[in-house]
Amino acid sequence: MNLQNIKTLGQLKEINYKPRSVKEELRDNLIKKIGKKEITFPGIIGYEDSVIPDTERALLSQHNILFLGLRGQAKTRMARQMIDLLDEYIPVIEGSEVNDDPFKPLSKYARDLVKEKGDDTPISWLHRKDRYGEKLATPDVSVADLIGDIDPIKAANLKLSYADERVIHYGIIPRSNRGIFVINELPDLQARIQVSLFNILEEGDLQIRGFKLRLPLDIMFVFTANPEDYTNRGAIVTPLKDRIESQILTHYPTTIENSLFITEQEASLHSDQLKKVHVSDLVKRLIEQVSFEARTSEFVDKKSGVSARLTISAYENAVSAAERRAIMNKEKETQIWISDLTGIIPSITGKIELVYEGEQEGPYQVAYNLLEKSIRTQFVKYFPNPESYKKRKSKEAVLEENPYKSITRWFDAGNQLNISFGLKDEDKVQLLYKVDGLFGFVKKHFPNANTKENALLMEFVLHGLSTYSLISKKVLEGKIEFKDLMGSMINLSSQSFSDEELE
Repeated sequence: MNLQNIKTLGQLKEINYKPRSVKEELRDNLIKKIGKKEITFPGIIGYEDSVIPDTERALLSQHNILFLGLRGQAKTRMARQMIDLLDEYIPVIEGSEVNDDPFKPLSKYARDLVKEKGDDTPISWLHRKDRYGEKLATPDVSVADLIGDIDPIKAANLKLSYADERVIHYGIIPRSNRGIFVINELPDLQARIQVSLFNILEEGDLQIRGFKLRLPLDIMFVFTANPEDYTNRGAIVTPLKDRIESQILTHYPTTIENSLFITEQEASLHSDQLKKVHVSDLVKRLIEQVSFEARTSEFVDKKSGVSARLTISAYENAVSAAERRAIMNKEKETQIWISDLTGIIPSITGKIELVYEGEQEGPYQVAYNLLEKSIRTQFVKYFPNPESYKKRKSKEAVLEENPYKSITRWFDAGNQLNISFGLKDEDKVQLLYKVDGLFGFVKKHFPNANTKENALLMEFVLHGLSTYSLISKKVLEGKIEFKDLMGSMINLSSQSFSDEELE
């Protein structure tokens, strides 16, 4: 039966319609989903064994929820997805500002209409997408915004006294009646405004100016907040916290794999970019590693957190860097090289909060260092750890030949490699093959790699060796310069004591 064909309260009674509260809807529909083993929160990665089970338990308990966690941890997304657990349509009294239930009208308008028309009371059907209210808490949010106030213009137009309930202009919370209401960043709400929520949560009372108004609102409240200790703006007042039945702690992805899923799911790439730019798994992992390095860095404020948006933006910028280079070189297709990753630095600098030491270093330098650490961490997952070949003791039973010896020897002989940022793919490949032993080393460890993969891995080896101080790497204007470490140090020394400076 198509419920939307029902237009009056009487017709609703004829089909024996049984209204339910919002929390009952959420509970019943969640039970159905769990019973059918359906995914309750699709697209939420990494929360399968932590946040999602906690949320499901809270919904089954019919609790209001507080999601507590750092930025970029899908708190608001979790709240928005709860809409899918509501019934598709519910009946409301037509013209009601607060989505009055035809069987339990709250507002004076609805009560008077039902009293006047009885079973002929007109009803309309409200879709679940229209049953969601959201407010970002800011210090300037007032009680009137959330709950309501007296509207003098309405009083004048309707020729009503201020004592009449009909002069009330309802705020966003009453207008979210019979739905889900979310307050983001709850600690940013002034304490006196938080206090106004007490009665709504506990008893369903609304207090507007001097009105003796009791509206037992049917609302599922969801709040989001950073941990109290991590914000300078305010805190959640204790009595309010006490009235929020379930507090659920969110977290960042715990593995690179989960982080990869999130980035690929959320990244917004143009169709032309998808056709033109190939992104290897290696590059993807390097980008994801940056956020992991940032979260443990001494230069980055851990209290602020490092959002998952960092890697999403960085991924998009890396693709765009490769695309720009391909357009300039009139190449039909290309891949993201390691050198292209310098293009993600603007994505990093805007997504991290620095502590004092980091501020002295400068945001660019900190971002560059995080990229270098990412390369260093991922390098040993693909190739032997260069550290293990440093300072080997002669007493060791088995002395392995240093696999990097032929590569470093080429640079020790005075050779250097200058890789321009705008270099064509084929020209870059030719340059990489000039380094003695580089191709043979990569082929030994990755015998099944194709030509493009070989070239990328060869470049990766050079960048990796530089992070382990086996060769020197300098990022100059428009290019990256690789040379031997000792030669680079001697040059630095000679530059420091030039004849001009000695004069």
